[in-house]
Amino acid sequence: MKTSQLRARYRKILIFFARVAANVIFWDIILSRLGLRPLARRTRIARLTKFTVQFRALAIEMGGVMIKVGQFLSSRQDVLPPEIVKELSGLQDEVPPEDFDAIREKAERELGGSLKEIFEFFDPTPLAAASLGQVHRAHLYADESNPKEFHEVVVKIQRPHIEKIIDVDLSALRRVGGWLARYRPIRKRADVDGLIEEFAETIYEEIDYLEEGANIEIFEESFLDDERTHVPRVVWDLTRKEVLTMEDVFAIKITDYDAITSAGIDRADIARVLLDTYLKQIFEDGFFHADPHPGNLFVTPISEPDEDGAVEWKLTFIDFGMVGRVPDNLRAGLREVIIATGTRDAKRVVRAYQQLGVLLPGADLKRIEEAEAQVFERFWGKSMSELREISLDEMREFAHQFKELMYEMPFQIPHNLLLLGRTVAILSGMCTGLDPDFNLWTQLTPYARKLISEEATSNSSVWLNELGNFAKAILALPTQTGRVLDKMEKGDLEVHMPRVAHQISKLERAVYRLAGSVIFGSLFIGGIVFYNIGNLFVGGLLLGSALLTLFWTVFFARG
Repeated sequence: MKTSQLRARYRKILIFFARVAANVIFWDIILSRLGLRPLARRTRIARLTKFTVQFRALAIEMGGVMIKVGQFLSSRQDVLPPEIVKELSGLQDEVPPEDFDAIREKAERELGGSLKEIFEFFDPTPLAAASLGQVHRAHLYADESNPKEFHEVVVKIQRPHIEKIIDVDLSALRRVGGWLARYRPIRKRADVDGLIEEFAETIYEEIDYLEEGANIEIFEESFLDDERTHVPRVVWDLTRKEVLTMEDVFAIKITDYDAITSAGIDRADIARVLLDTYLKQIFEDGFFHADPHPGNLFVTPISEPDEDGAVEWKLTFIDFGMVGRVPDNLRAGLREVIIATGTRDAKRVVRAYQQLGVLLPGADLKRIEEAEAQVFERFWGKSMSELREISLDEMREFAHQFKELMYEMPFQIPHNLLLLGRTVAILSGMCTGLDPDFNLWTQLTPYARKLISEEATSNSSVWLNELGNFAKAILALPTQTGRVLDKMEKGDLEVHMPRVAHQISKLERAVYRLAGSVIFGSLFIGGIVFYNIGNLFVGGLLLGSALLTLFWTVFFARG
């Protein structure tokens, strides 16, 4: 790809986002301050839809990271207007394929041979085209040199020049991030540069297919005992950094609701299993599939319909290029959120927010706690469809009651929550799409009880250990007491307090520095005064004394 093409790509992305930013500034900031906020609200959906149409066209033309952004937005059925989601949903299926000659050349170079020699069959028409690569169906040779349990495979091949394209796209996003960081409310709540760099790191990991193969096997091992979860097996001898060969597991797309219903599968059941799967990934394994958009999840029927028409099925995950890891400290904070939510404990929710670092320094914790309590009281137990039907008056009343929180928005986005937050956002939209009556509260409550039970068991173990240590200390006390009394009788008892002595020494030095500073200031000001009234001798004497005092303070009073 020519340098001129990359520069044109960079300019086109910047120009689009600059137009969006200018539109938001004019309509949502300037007009609002001029008292025309109702006008801005009335036109918001139309304006957003217009930009969505333009962004979709840009993403299809550009590919690369722009497709990733569009796929994320298209999965937010829980928060975005239906018009926006519908407009962007086509991005998951409309990514244009790469020219097959370029794909074949890359695959043969990576695998070290002709596709006709390596595969019994290789379909030149891609099964799926994604933002960073595309997938082709193929058949392995069924002979003794290839003793696989499966014959049909898919071959994922990276797009040519994709790394250069990613470099340009991320450079443009960094520039846009710089614009956003100039806006104080955004700068206050998020390290925009840090968030973009974390996103960049994730994208670069995604184009290493050897890493993806390893991620598949980690996930597979974690769900070995779960009959409802499935991943493809990797053909390692036909896998390289830019080519990944694996078992063909394509089935019913998770958003193909008509096909799911026709197969006799309960969509609400899929939503429940999907959430349970992610609860395990995040809270038990600390390793999760971070790109659950509809193109990466399938529902696979595994039985014929029974007498009631029900069908057994499994949830199939593909595309493990983007995965997330949850360290122990983050997992502990997230567990606190789940337990506090399940028990409707507003105070504990706020403490968990603090532990996760999502509250700004100086946030009004008491007021946030009151708001959480009101959320539990007013909205607890409601499904997404019921939440959408809440009257505007009730929402206004809630907003008015906590208007200072709404204005201040005392939340921030820590780096370690970026990928997890994106995943949970997509997951929320997907569960709502599968089941409009999906009730997150109901689903979380049993899991919260499980975590509480585990916490109680863990605390019991801690208390038993502490009790054992206490018992040992009690048993050793008579012997230790006897030794102390013997030393007291002989006059050999000494008390060592090195830290106290050190603190006293520091305090003495601080007092000396303070005294020196006060004396220096007095002499210096006095010298300036006498010098200005013409008494050069006294002025010079005082200034000289001030300099000597400063010298002593800096070099001797610091210890």
